Amino acid sequence: MNQIEVFAEIDAPPEVVWDVLLEFESYPEWNPFVRAIEGDPTKGEHLRVRIDPPDSRGMTFKPEVVAVEENRRLAWLGRLVVPFAFDGYHEFRLEPVGDGERTRLLHRETFRGALVPLLLNRDSLEAGFAAMNAAVKERAERRVAAAE
Repeated sequence: MNQIEVFAEIDAPPEVVWDVLLEFESYPEWNPFVRAIEGDPTKGEHLRVRIDPPDSRGMTFKPEVVAVEENRRLAWLGRLVVPFAFDGYHEFRLEPVGDGERTRLLHRETFRGALVPLLLNRDSLEAGFAAMNAAVKERAERRVAAAE
């Protein structure tokens, strides 16, 4: 099993960060890593996700949404062809910090399968996660500032 975890502290409440994460239609405008998501973020539904990791080849896959907890968690499971060849469990978790006006964003993926050692480009994905977290932070904090 391989896991990538990248955290960001965001000066915005979880509700604002959640809204940014679920506005899939605007991803091409601001998201440097997940360039597009199509579909409904509802448990059991399949999304169409396009990622473009830095210094790596982009890919499109169709994961199944496995968890949705409003303002707290969104997770999906993607597979390469058959189960346990190359599975990726992707999760965004939002935790309120202090008085709830700040959020700790966890962006995590857990990889399992026989092909993981051959196909996983850990450095590129980790850089992509960090770039996306920074973009979520900037977008959410800009919304809070505009509302003040």
